[in-house]
Amino acid sequence: MKADAFIEVCKLGRAVGLKGFLKLHDLSDFPEQFRPKALFYLDANQTLVIAQYDKERSIVRFEGINDKDSASKLTNKILKTTKEATRALCKLKEGEFFWFDIMGCEVVEEGVKLGTVGEIERIAGQDYLSVKSDDELVKKGLQKSFLIPYVEQYIINADIQKSQILTRNAFSLLEQEN
Repeated sequence: MKADAFIEVCKLGRAVGLKGFLKLHDLSDFPEQFRPKALFYLDANQTLVIAQYDKERSIVRFEGINDKDSASKLTNKILKTTKEATRALCKLKEGEFFWFDIMGCEVVEEGVKLGTVGEIERIAGQDYLSVKSDDELVKKGLQKSFLIPYVEQYIINADIQKSQILTRNAFSLLEQEN
């Protein structure tokens, strides 16, 4: 499996107790994916299957990991899953999208391409699109990148099928960066 087929979903913390449990630090918006028999990857060749998950304490134990020493070897490892598994296990509400579907979308305002979404950043609980400005705009002296808050004031529509996000007032954010 190619490296870009995986998405990071959590970081494993310290071992908890003597039976192989680990603290789970969820990096996703979908805690429901952490359940018994769920498969995760450390890398393309190494998988872990959840044996037990305690949502209230945010601890997890994997099949074959039954003691503190074995669990400690997994501390600070990043668990990954596939985009397909995420789509199958994690249900979105109307108007919600997976981050990996938004990244790479063109950002367009009034027919002008402002740039392409490179990343999504969460700052103080608010999501921002980190946009790499279109080369034509950079040639005109505008910034190479800028942030757009993912709120109604700026985002009109996200069309994942067309890989396009329509905006309003976002060009003014790009201009303000200068």
